[in-house]
Amino acid sequence: MAEEKRSDPPGYVTVEIYDQVYHLSGQDTVHIRELAARVDAKMRAVAAQGRTVDSLRVAVLAALNLADELAQAGGANAQMGHARAASLRGLLDEVLEEEWKTGS
Repeated sequence: MAEEKRSDPPGYVTVEIYDQVYHLSGQDTVHIRELAARVDAKMRAVAAQGRTVDSLRVAVLAALNLADELAQAGGANAQMGHARAASLRGLLDEVLEEEWKTGS
């Protein structure tokens, strides 16, 4: 499981992912810990399916799963963004048409 080490210097964090220790740097160490925990959980879920014991293969399969989740989330957000833009465009058209009719 991903975990933090309290003795890390500022800007650095030590995490454990799939029983391996990693020393990482970044400005948002809390976010890094959260990401490490997510990767650890995904790797453990992949390994629990029992298809492979090789940690490299588990990591690659976990990365593919996470990439798929990201792509699906991006697709949903993009569709929502397009729908919102279309709605705003429609409202703008209505306002402009009303202004054109009234001559304002």
